[in-house]
Amino acid sequence: MQLPDRQNLVVDLLADVGRSGWLSPHLLSQAAVLLVVLLLAWCGNTYLKPRLGLENSRWRAGGEGLLRIFFPLNALVLLFVGGYLLRLAYPERHSLLAIASVLLLAMVNIRVLVYMLRHVFNGAQWVRRGERYIAAGIWVLYVLHVVGILPEVAEALDAISFTMGKGRISVLLVLQGLLSVAATLLIALWIARMIERRLMRAELIDMNVRVVLVKLLQTGLVVLAVIIALPLVGIDLTVLSVFGGALGVGLGFGLQKIASNYVSGFIILIDRSIKIGDLVNVDNRLGVITSITSRYVVLKSADGTEALIPNDTLVTSTVVNQSYREKQVWTKVPVSVAYESDLDLVMQLLVDIAGKHPRIMSDPPPRAYVELFGASGVDMSVGFWLKDPENGQLSLRSEINQQIWVAFREHGISIPFNRLDVVHFRPNQRQAGDGNLQGLLQPE
Repeated sequence: MQLPDRQNLVVDLLADVGRSGWLSPHLLSQAAVLLVVLLLAWCGNTYLKPRLGLENSRWRAGGEGLLRIFFPLNALVLLFVGGYLLRLAYPERHSLLAIASVLLLAMVNIRVLVYMLRHVFNGAQWVRRGERYIAAGIWVLYVLHVVGILPEVAEALDAISFTMGKGRISVLLVLQGLLSVAATLLIALWIARMIERRLMRAELIDMNVRVVLVKLLQTGLVVLAVIIALPLVGIDLTVLSVFGGALGVGLGFGLQKIASNYVSGFIILIDRSIKIGDLVNVDNRLGVITSITSRYVVLKSADGTEALIPNDTLVTSTVVNQSYREKQVWTKVPVSVAYESDLDLVMQLLVDIAGKHPRIMSDPPPRAYVELFGASGVDMSVGFWLKDPENGQLSLRSEINQQIWVAFREHGISIPFNRLDVVHFRPNQRQAGDGNLQGLLQPE
């Protein structure tokens, strides 16, 4: 964020007013130029916004950012042109236009920064809550420059310092370093997000390959941003070797699990054992993979709950991937019928009911089975291949069972149930003899 070199702009404006008054041709001409510039910028923004057609445009992200800053940026450019033309007639300083240019530059910086934060962090709540504070901080910085206090504040911050080794570190240097790193990181993440959107739309590339490329790109751009930012404020990159050694020790102890999850995430993406959209069963959880991050995998179950499974768990434990080779899943619906039922008719009804359902595959066709001769009836089932297991099986089973119930009632097929007959006995008088208990209880 580069501030103009000019300072004490308010003092300059008051000096011009004191010398020639508010209604002098010099000040009135500046006010007229400023008014015309703002009017032209507003008209241009109003005319251009509905005609860009960003809904179906490939450069939608860049277009949205351009629209956010178009008014102040256009006004700033027009103000420079107007000031140049006005300087031909009035060679004196234009303090009013100088103040207006600083304020417009502040507006441009605020809108660009807010747009990039929203774009990089995907509209996070903390970004929306912090927009006011970000804007207030930038406005304060530019106001300090306008009133000429910013150099004094910078000198005061630079005076607060300490020595580390052979170098001198001040509060101003630390703030400049933080701002430089934050700015370069934000730009790097913004570029990574732009490229990510392009890559994720490239359907010719495998999904896992796209995710790997995006993560490598993000990591590389972040490292590059730090390498670029630190020398800008005079920090020697050799200092990072000390932190690199400390980081290695941390990875060996406290950060070992985090590093393991990070590496496991790349292993999962590279070997393509698990992909987004797969139906998997891991750690007694059945669901669909909706996202693969650097640390965990998001597993969404049929009831809508989402579990965050660490990548290390997926690599070191057994995972049942029902979509590894094929997406289809075989399942069955059990049913019992009475012994007097026509089993051939029952099997035909079960096959017909399953074959008519739109979620069940016709090739291979459904099949009915006689599984067991139970205590109350014959246990049977109908097995079939499900086209879309990611949509759940409970609703499908419910629909199949309802149709079985209707078909059985139409054909007079009964479903057996356990029946318990209770016989009541009354105690008889105690009898002596050889211990025969049969005479102790007599039916009532």
